Amino acid sequence: MTAPLRVVREDADRDLEAAESAARQFLQALGLRFDTESLRDTPRRMAKAYAELLTPRAFDLTTFPNDEGYDELVLARDIPIKSVCEHHLLPFVGVAHVGYLPSERILGLSKMARVVELFAHGPQVQERLTKQIADWLSAALSPKGVGVVIEAEHLCMTLRGVQAVGAKTITSTLLGTLREDTRSRAEFLSLTATRSAAQ
Repeated sequence: MTAPLRVVREDADRDLEAAESAARQFLQALGLRFDTESLRDTPRRMAKAYAELLTPRAFDLTTFPNDEGYDELVLARDIPIKSVCEHHLLPFVGVAHVGYLPSERILGLSKMARVVELFAHGPQVQERLTKQIADWLSAALSPKGVGVVIEAEHLCMTLRGVQAVGAKTITSTLLGTLREDTRSRAEFLSLTATRSAAQ
């Protein structure tokens, strides 16, 4: 699997006028009226908001030679995640902890957050999102190991259905040394442990 080093926005297929019209029809079918100043522009704002949630920003994946031969864990914690559940199109929000054991190349630190954003934009399930981030970094860097832990609250679970307010889902993907070596695995998981569990 070869990972692209440049990610370009794919918004050529977007039609915000059609999305606004569809949002208006959808909300009207649910009984909303647009005869107040507050609601008049809601379909346009709704279409724009979903377009933003579903489209990642363009970026270049910047890597550098690992000249110093750094071979310890590189970890970015608490990267904000906002995505949309593909089953109900309701948001889920939380944080990602992303780490890797370098080999020949190291990654520009901000790019870990950009890779998270890339896969978070669009209809998603948390399990797939976790694996996509790990697989992409593994393909792009060929590191000794990659680890991704995501903690998120799903509005489809807290605002509707079971209404389990405050419930969080935690998923993880570990590759290479972070999966196979017990000590490396334990180090990564201890550094990404939730603060609420530690308090």
